[in-house]
Amino acid sequence: MSRRTMSLPSWLPVDPYILALLGTVVLAALLPASGRAADVAGGASTGAVALLFFLYGARLSTREAVDGLRHWRLHVTVLAATFLVFPLLGLAARGLEPWLLTPELSSGLLFLCLVPSTIQSSIAFTSMARGNVPAAICAGSFSSIAGIVLTPLLAAIVLGGRAGGFSADSLLRIVLQLLVPFVAGQLLRGWVGGFLTRHKKLLGYVDRGSILLVVYTAFSAGMNAGVWHQVTPVRLGALLLVEAALLAGMLTLTWYGSERLGFERADRVAIQFAGSKKSLAAGLPMATVLFGAHASLAVLPLMLFHQMQLMVCAVIAKRRGREVPAEVAPAPGTRVSVGARSAP
Repeated sequence: MSRRTMSLPSWLPVDPYILALLGTVVLAALLPASGRAADVAGGASTGAVALLFFLYGARLSTREAVDGLRHWRLHVTVLAATFLVFPLLGLAARGLEPWLLTPELSSGLLFLCLVPSTIQSSIAFTSMARGNVPAAICAGSFSSIAGIVLTPLLAAIVLGGRAGGFSADSLLRIVLQLLVPFVAGQLLRGWVGGFLTRHKKLLGYVDRGSILLVVYTAFSAGMNAGVWHQVTPVRLGALLLVEAALLAGMLTLTWYGSERLGFERADRVAIQFAGSKKSLAAGLPMATVLFGAHASLAVLPLMLFHQMQLMVCAVIAKRRGREVPAEVAPAPGTRVSVGARSAP
């Protein structure tokens, strides 16, 4: 969960980490790992996923999450948007298969709808819009914790064989690569928390490098299997349009739905940004565990949605920030910035 930040320009931001991810995809297309190199890369990728979830667990403040339980209605609303409304919309989009989206892209779109929300960028946008920043912190934390269990479980239920099924082997992979490292990080937080805080910049590079390795391995496998021949520019354009409609629908629903539920403006801001966004950092490693050799196409919708949500939410956050008096400042200690990579 990188804390490196960048200032948001007045125009639509382009996430530098997305550029690095796209460069990794190009590298995998030109020089895919194969043979013995693929085996080595696959083993390293497995270790990287475990390391990522250990760091997620070690960095997540359980105390903050417990303190945030007092605002339970807001957190239930965000969780419902993330793990109920999003999946229902993803299932509805299956009706676009195969005439608009290929089965692989449709599965990737549905997987995107199952991924937990972000933490860092939700906090940043909520702060810019002068919303309830502590609520955004807790909502993102709860979503990350729930996603460790709910995302694989929902994927097994709604994707079935497309995500490898929910066999004993897939369950064991999920437990060993995701749950065990995350729990270990939480248990060892008291011993390693200080080290992580002192070296958070260096560990940020470890985070990003691990994700890039996961992406390279997944897309190399896709190149070797020839899956990219199934994707055309027309299909990609259709995917972008569907994702734009999905994002617009969730932004509208979380904003006006939270008003109908009786939340005040500051809470509605937190609900909108935490309930409409998806975590690239959590989704990528999960996809490699769930989809295996088919992970390359499965993560493509998530990569595109990630950049789209940053661009659109930046505009909305700036506009919302102008709706309240200038003297109403964000919560103390919160920086108005967007992480180069969204947290899980």
